[in-house]
Amino acid sequence: MTDHPHRTIPVKSWTFDDRTNSEIRRAAATGIYDIRGGGAKRRVPHFDDLLFLGASVSRYPLEGYRETCATDVSLGTRYAANPIRLDIPITIAGMSFGALSGTAKEALGRGATAAGTSTTTGDGGMTEEERGHSDKLVYQYLPSRYGMNPDDLRRADAIEIVVGQGAKPGGGGMLLGQKISDRVAEMRNLPQGIDQRSACRHPDWTGPDDLEIKILELREITGWKVPIYVKVGGARPYFDTTLAVKAGADVVVLDGMQGGTAATQDVFIEHVGQPTLACIRPAVQALQDLGLHRDGVQLVISGGIRSGADVAKAIALGADAVSIGTAALIALGDNDPKWEAEYQKLGTTAGAYDDWHEGQDPAGINTQDPALQQRLDPVLGGRRLSNYLKVMTLEAQTIARACGKSHLHNLEPEDLCALTMEAAAMARVPLAGTDWYPGKAGF
Repeated sequence: MTDHPHRTIPVKSWTFDDRTNSEIRRAAATGIYDIRGGGAKRRVPHFDDLLFLGASVSRYPLEGYRETCATDVSLGTRYAANPIRLDIPITIAGMSFGALSGTAKEALGRGATAAGTSTTTGDGGMTEEERGHSDKLVYQYLPSRYGMNPDDLRRADAIEIVVGQGAKPGGGGMLLGQKISDRVAEMRNLPQGIDQRSACRHPDWTGPDDLEIKILELREITGWKVPIYVKVGGARPYFDTTLAVKAGADVVVLDGMQGGTAATQDVFIEHVGQPTLACIRPAVQALQDLGLHRDGVQLVISGGIRSGADVAKAIALGADAVSIGTAALIALGDNDPKWEAEYQKLGTTAGAYDDWHEGQDPAGINTQDPALQQRLDPVLGGRRLSNYLKVMTLEAQTIARACGKSHLHNLEPEDLCALTMEAAAMARVPLAGTDWYPGKAGF
């Protein structure tokens, strides 16, 4: 750059940064909106903005080598004859066959079973790989009805009615034609190779009264044996939780905006919904107001869960369990730097790869390409996932013991403080070094 001593150093706009300008140019050149997978990439308040207050003089910690800290949880105790009983409060979220390969679904089932937890089908129906290797399998009942049939409903250990998803509350999913193989087309009753867009709402109900009827239908199909979950995106958690419970749900699954997706509009992922941290306390308040928190209806939180610390914080805020999706795929080997050269050929990098909808995932997870699928060993992938789940559980136990708790569910908001005003307001726990948070009664 030529030296101009009387000029200030050029400064790029914060509003029109390089990423924004690139997207404007892309939109101008193509005339179509951007589609991608993954979750929100913007920085929003999250579990990292909370800290635990470990025991000292005023609290009595537990010794890890001789005092136990239980981690078990039962989901669906309200009405189901056969609640799901898990060894750990970390479940595998719904991810469809179509978005994921059959080997990836098998690996998820293997890993969840080895760790003593459940996995979930996702859109597109139940695969034999996942059912055969999942000790406890939750069957998602989605607006699209792709792959849905009563026989598979009866083979499930729980049913999850999906009303919304954190990455796209109010929107449906997408599956591009290159991922609709002969098998995917047969399972979904779709033409092979044609782009597919899932419905954004269920075709046979428009509100909570209809949801109550649908829950009763599913209970009759399954003989009132299995729990019925209702999954909602993080939009209006207090009211959505209340209405789901009044419609008869055994479990409410609440997915924040950091939750991933196989494919949807980028503008959805980044600009619709609320952070996971902002969703938990309103949902817990709804259950408390109904007199059903902990003992009646269980709350499962998902969207950006990465570590045992996240698990412990979600439970301390009132969740009964959490669910992971993106983290589970990374544990299997997705976005692994060992495939960096191939990610580069796709015009991206391992840590940023979110073009799962294009079906060219070098890791063999988000693809229907037979050659790419062979790169994922489902036995090894299952072992890696199981290891990761066990580490998360051990981390959560370590924190709980440090707070003097003999069960993860004994963690409570009083064990937490917040580092920022935003996190304090969302989690309703005191700002560090104070006994105050924004909106606290009496201030």
